[in-house]
Amino acid sequence: MKTGIFGAGCFWKPDLEFEKLKGVKKTEVGYCGGNDSNTNYEKVCAGITNHAEVVKVYYDENIVSYEELLNFFFKIHDPTTLNRQGPDVGTQYRSEIFYTEEKQKEIAEKITEKINKKFKGKIVTKISKESNYCRAEDYHQKYLKKKGVS
Repeated sequence: MKTGIFGAGCFWKPDLEFEKLKGVKKTEVGYCGGNDSNTNYEKVCAGITNHAEVVKVYYDENIVSYEELLNFFFKIHDPTTLNRQGPDVGTQYRSEIFYTEEKQKEIAEKITEKINKKFKGKIVTKISKESNYCRAEDYHQKYLKKKGVS
């Protein structure tokens, strides 16, 4: 099973959205891209670790491709707003793709370039190597489902 890691604002909504895709076997929310290998929500929100809130997507590449996941990622958030999604503001809400292998990086660059042309150069999505991924606290996992949102 393959994984993809995506920052698209507050991690609750992208978690819910990715989970609905055929071929996605599991999702979890966490933090990625910061300078602390063992962070938590309070540190991330305080802005002291430089982590982004992310959803980690476990998928069957025989059913859904990484390219399809990326195209979906660009549809479920606004990739033109720097460090914010809707009312959520801060670096932890940035649009970012974290790759775990060079092939993912190449695909992410290709798709982002294509999307950026459609948005007339306004895409602010970063593409970065996965670093210091930490699973979020249990109370964040499937948060919207626990609240009755589906």
